[in-house]
This record gives sequence, C-alpha cells and structure tokens, in this order.
Amino acid sequence: MPAKGVSRVSGPGTTARALLLALAVAVPALTGCGSGGTGQKPSPKPAAVRLPPRHAGFDYQIGGAYPPPAGVRIVSRDRSDSPAPGLYNICYVNAFQAQPEERSSWPADLLLRDVHGKVVIDEDWNEPLLDLRTPAKRERVAERVNRWIDGCTKKGYDAVEPDNYDSYTRSHHLLTAADGTAFMRLLSRHAHARQLAVGQKNTAELAGQRRAAGLDFAVTEECGQYDECEVYAKAFDDRVVDIEYTDSGLRKALARWGERLSIVRRDVDVSTPGSAEYVRKVR
Repeated sequence: MPAKGVSRVSGPGTTARALLLALAVAVPALTGCGSGGTGQKPSPKPAAVRLPPRHAGFDYQIGGAYPPPAGVRIVSRDRSDSPAPGLYNICYVNAFQAQPEERSSWPADLLLRDVHGKVVIDEDWNEPLLDLRTPAKRERVAERVNRWIDGCTKKGYDAVEPDNYDSYTRSHHLLTAADGTAFMRLLSRHAHARQLAVGQKNTAELAGQRRAAGLDFAVTEECGQYDECEVYAKAFDDRVVDIEYTDSGLRKALARWGERLSIVRRDVDVSTPGSAEYVRKVR
C-alpha cells in the first residue's frame, strides 16, 4: 500500500437479500442497548456534528489531494492532507490495521498474532491487523487513532472515515464483529466530542449496528457492483457516498441510486490528475 491510504475494494461477501434481512432483524434490537453484548447505550452526538448532504457531488481523493472538479460538494482525503475550502470534508484514517511503513512504530503486543506468535497480515495490502480482542487493548489502540482524529479536527475536517472496520473478516477468526463494533464505538465517541461525524466504511453486514457503533453515514466501495447500496441506503437514510471502480459498477449504481446517493467512479489506486491511471467519472 502506498504511503497514503488507497481504497480497498470490497467483495460481495453475502448477498444483498441476506444483508437486508440481517438489517431488518438488527435495527429493532438496537433500542436501548449497545453492540457486542455490553448493554451500553450509544453516546448522544453533540448538536454541532454536521452530516454530509444527501445526493451531492463527491470526489474520493485519499490517494492525493487536488482541486475538486466542478459540482463537487463532498471530498474525502487522507489525514495527512488538508481539507478542501468550502466543501464538506471527510478525513480518511486507517484505524483497524497498521500501514506497512508504520508497523515498527506500533507496540508489538498491539499487533494481532496467531497461536504461533505470527503477526496476522491483510495480504492484499501487506498491513498487520491490530489486536482488538480485549477492552484494555482496544483502549490503547484507540488512544493512538484518536490522536489522528484530533489532527483531523485541527485541520478543519467535518467528518472522519475509519477504514478497515471489516478487518475481523481477515483475522482467521481471532477477532469478532463485536470486537470491531466495540472499538468503533470508542472512536465515534471521541470524534463526536470533537464535532466530527463518523462514516462507516464498507462492512454492509454491520450496517444494522450503526447506532450502537455511533456511525452517522456510509462510505462504500462498489455497492453498485455488488448490489449492496440498498443495505446502506436503508441504514443511513440515503447518507451514502459510493466509489465504483469499474464502468459496469458505475452504471449499476447510477441506474437505481443515481438520484439518491453520492456516486463517483475512480481508478482503484485513487490517482491524481496527470497520472496515467487517473479515472474520475460521474456518469
């Protein structure tokens, strides 16, 4: 993975029908309880938290910042970049895994290890997973990630996008969905206290846990390609920004959701203009 975060292409995982059924079951169960069996209620968001507009022009710039094209009202950028003046800005943070170049800076016991003591790696991006199995370790990891969230606040971002919520699916069963949701709740509480909205990145199977996790909107990759847009649209009341990486995915997303969600086609490396790989389309 490059020094800056680049997008992770989601797979279909489960069918949209199954996800919708899971969502329908999970949403009523959220009333008066938190996720992961803790019994904790989600913390209320401060009134100052501003949500992204629905169905607004969107650009995904986590591979490098550049002047937003005409019509763009929402931009997502890496935490190392500054927000775009006058727009709704989302700050990308790799929250559940370690960037390859940052691996050595993490305490060894906070990298997830298997029974043989070997660090568990997301092979697609060569990123070690972080160990979120206990409340104490979640607190320690959150302490570091929350410093990055503080940096997003100081730069003037409106929201944060904690990536790799679905890392438990790559953990060889060492992490659970409850571990991920409990950790996300720590990040959300911190972000909300600093007037930042929090976006759920992918992980359609946990959309029904959005309130318990403290999530406000969704940042999806290829929800059109994999027929998952309905799950996110229902859970987040159409506050969804979607990135498609193929022309066919873009056509599918626009055909059904073009009048409701914020959709853009980007190249998979999220390149900047002038690069031979750069692609950006909205129709």
